[in-house]
Amino acid sequence: MIETTLIEQLRSVSLGESRDGGPLYIKLARALEKLISTQWLAPGQALPPERELAEGLSVARVTVRNAYKLLLESGDLEVRRGSGTFVTNRPVHIEQPLSDLSSFSQDMKLRGMEPGAAVLGCDTRPPSSEEALLFGVARQDMMMALDRLRLADGIPVAVERAVVPHRLIGGEQIGEGSLYNALARHGHRPVRAVQKLTAMIFEPIEAELLGVQPGTACLLIERVSRSADNRVVEHTRSHYRGDIYDFVAELTAGE
Repeated sequence: MIETTLIEQLRSVSLGESRDGGPLYIKLARALEKLISTQWLAPGQALPPERELAEGLSVARVTVRNAYKLLLESGDLEVRRGSGTFVTNRPVHIEQPLSDLSSFSQDMKLRGMEPGAAVLGCDTRPPSSEEALLFGVARQDMMMALDRLRLADGIPVAVERAVVPHRLIGGEQIGEGSLYNALARHGHRPVRAVQKLTAMIFEPIEAELLGVQPGTACLLIERVSRSADNRVVEHTRSHYRGDIYDFVAELTAGE
């Protein structure tokens, strides 16, 4: 049996008499589309079988079949073989300007999304030869390497490794917090950076963490950030889901 509340919702939004008329299956499709767009029907939620919904609404089964067909074609619904019809679990989509230097946490909050992180590993160790040269530190200085899964509204969007000199954050344990805020608290706020974008595909381990298929397209973003005194304070390599992130640059014509 399907929930009475779904029947009530479908009848209230557009299945009654309407001025524009039109086939009943289109009205039903619009009603379902509205419930999906407002997330009354949540991404990944199962819809009732055609017969069950038809009986609950007192309409012909072909009406439900045609409504489902319209929403399958529009991408609002998907069929899972052997399981039924579901609301499509569309990923969030994020546009990130390349001209702005901001932390992941700031980016998400500006978009009304809740930033999050799951710590995959944190290591305090001497710098590699490349890191000693990049950061201008001695081999006896300690570096913090922080591996995290970055989340937007609970959805995994990137696998990130950030490396900073341990002394620049006062020995803080960043965990799920903002690295940029920690640097700022100790007088080392990043004010400019160079970013390099490379198109790649996900390796199996990263794909599993992000819930995508191995070989799926990803963007490797490598960032080197500097403080106001031109000191390198951060080196981050992040693998972003290509189906979620778009990086946008504004260009102007030269003289």
